[in-house]
Amino acid sequence: MADSEDDIEDLLDAPVEGERRLTAELAGDLVGQRLDKALALLFGELSRARLQALMAEGRVFRLGTDRAPLAVTSGSAKAQAGDYLVVEPPPAPAIPLPEAIPLSVLYEDAHLIVVDKAPGMAAHPAPGCETGTLVNALLHHCGDSLSGVGGVARPGIVHRLDKDTSGVMVAAKSDAAHRGLSALFATHDIDRMYVALVRGAPTPAAGTIETRLGRSPHDRKKMAVLKSGGREATTHYRVERVFGGDKPLAARVSCRLETGRTHQIRVHMASKSSPCLGDPVYGAGAPAAPVKAVLVETGFTRQALHAAVLGFVHPVTGETLRFETPLPPDMAAVEAGLEAL
Repeated sequence: MADSEDDIEDLLDAPVEGERRLTAELAGDLVGQRLDKALALLFGELSRARLQALMAEGRVFRLGTDRAPLAVTSGSAKAQAGDYLVVEPPPAPAIPLPEAIPLSVLYEDAHLIVVDKAPGMAAHPAPGCETGTLVNALLHHCGDSLSGVGGVARPGIVHRLDKDTSGVMVAAKSDAAHRGLSALFATHDIDRMYVALVRGAPTPAAGTIETRLGRSPHDRKKMAVLKSGGREATTHYRVERVFGGDKPLAARVSCRLETGRTHQIRVHMASKSSPCLGDPVYGAGAPAAPVKAVLVETGFTRQALHAAVLGFVHPVTGETLRFETPLPPDMAAVEAGLEAL
């Protein structure tokens, strides 16, 4: 149930695959009726019982004048005039099965496991991507020892990388580790550094990007920098190398996350007019011809983003852990091609 502003933002920032989002304006004779009855008439495909259940889950919202969502939880309340949004979740996912998928294990003990996730591997099953995920691989590798706190579809998962982003991830094997790691991520007590290969080069060469991030009002499948609403997002970046001479054609940029919002680095780099190379969602516009030639020659089609560093205090033993991995072969090949420009 979405009780707080952060909970609502989490819900609205969740993956949208398989969800239904219904919006309509409540007006006329419907105003003043019981809210569940009015909404059932407004959304004919949803029964009053279904709407009451969705309200109890915090999935029915009245949109304020600034379009900020306000959860409504009582079906017996009087319906008010205005716009309403219903977010209906997808059907419950099937329980994932173990799959013998090779893993690059960086560290493992009784409480947690750290892996170097390959590009192209989703973190957990989702509609349209039910197999071949990190969860499937972990279930085979760890057996029944994964933490169940994340639910049957996401056992052990405490954070995510985009499917086509490579790099270091930690998963919990014990419930104590799961709760401890979740607390560290919630308070941003995690050292996370990413390497991005971007178009052009952001200016200045080092700085901090502080914005609010949320769903794009124009495309709910994308995140965007917002003037209001959304959630605070902070990225510290530094240009490590410039490719292409005096007029940068591309650059290698290190990004340290202070917060970890959905698609944060990809959106922030795009907001500096330096989207990640190969990004199919936020990389509007083509790179310079020599850079495009490198991408074509290497067959690179994903976002050039790698989670290179993950550091944290072990939530059970108190040991300080830090893991760093090199660029995967596909990104390394792109970087080698850029160095030759």
